[in-house]
Amino acid sequence: MLNPVSRVRRFNRAVTSAVGALDTSFLGRGRPLGAARVLNAIGHGRSDVAEIRDYLALDSGLMSRLLRSLEDEGLIETAAHEDDARRRVAKLTRAGRREFAAYEALSNAQAEGLLAQHSQREALLAAMDLIASALTRERVTLDEMDPRSEQARYCLGEYYAELGRRFSQGFDVSLSRDPDAKDMRRPRGTFIVAMSDTLPIGLRLGRRLMDAAEDAARELGIGLLRLDTNSALPEAGQLYRSTGWREIPRFNDDPYPDLFFEKRL
Repeated sequence: MLNPVSRVRRFNRAVTSAVGALDTSFLGRGRPLGAARVLNAIGHGRSDVAEIRDYLALDSGLMSRLLRSLEDEGLIETAAHEDDARRRVAKLTRAGRREFAAYEALSNAQAEGLLAQHSQREALLAAMDLIASALTRERVTLDEMDPRSEQARYCLGEYYAELGRRFSQGFDVSLSRDPDAKDMRRPRGTFIVAMSDTLPIGLRLGRRLMDAAEDAARELGIGLLRLDTNSALPEAGQLYRSTGWREIPRFNDDPYPDLFFEKRL
């Protein structure tokens, strides 16, 4: 068997080379990767300088130098935050927006080219998702969003497909208790998605999501929570029992669940 450490290091070298981490002109645009990443973060809506620094895991000195270089190029402007003079915010100039768009087009083309070279596209993407999730696990955020949003609908679609595979009778969301997710919007409820760098993720985050859901219920003044599940999902039942939920008799006419729980907050 190949040495695991050697395999990890080979992977690190391959990624470093593929993304151009050592290039002085990332994607041929005349600046290194660090400056391009800062420009990308601002272009994608991050404006608070401290937030950008934390997001990119940069020290203060390097962050200051990268911001200064982008300002010198006329690509960004920085100013004091309107509500807190101790904080600084950054925004793209018109030239910065053009440069951001150029990077987006080149990055998309690079990604499409890589996928086109691989005969097992979905397997490659699944491996990338797994690795990216592992590398960014400490930066996963739990975001509340409208269940009608594109990302929420994607998550629900994946969840319903999983239920269809695991339930012996299949799964038809139109027969469930809340097919339109109306109860997942405030003030009746909330919809929380684990996000890893702008993309939804679902790896071993059940307990964190449960804690976030209970915290949201407290904010909404809900003192008694109830949920249902199916015995074909044993990991769900195990999670609920291990986090203080109590099994109770059936409380709805949803045709799919056969296990019912409640918890007082």
